[in-house]
Amino acid sequence: QVQLVESGGGLVQAGGSLRLSCLASGRTFSSYAMGWFRQAPGKEREFVAAIAGHGITTSYADSVKGRFTISRDNAKSTVYLQMNSLKPEDTAVYYCAARAVSWIAIMLADFGSWGQGIQVTVSS
Repeated sequence: QVQLVESGGGLVQAGGSLRLSCLASGRTFSSYAMGWFRQAPGKEREFVAAIAGHGITTSYADSVKGRFTISRDNAKSTVYLQMNSLKPEDTAVYYCAARAVSWIAIMLADFGSWGQGIQVTVSS
């Protein structure tokens, strides 16, 4: 399994930006597809974005499309989530996840390794 550590969360005003990072340790990073999920209080964990191992193929939830960008630096074993035009409804704990194959997926069950989560709070 791969170990994942998120960073970059915090409090931001609506309309602002944050960039989340997720550092992975383990076997060759490029062999993992990566994803970001989030969980708001009282709600189920939901898909946000995913990226294939080569970094070319990406997928986004409709709610973040055009505002969030997922990217990765395989040399640094890091995946990023750039979040722009943040809204109060983006407030949640954000989780980084890894899938033990390189092709993309968007379902929680497809990801076997998870970070501890990081809080993102967007004030109105």
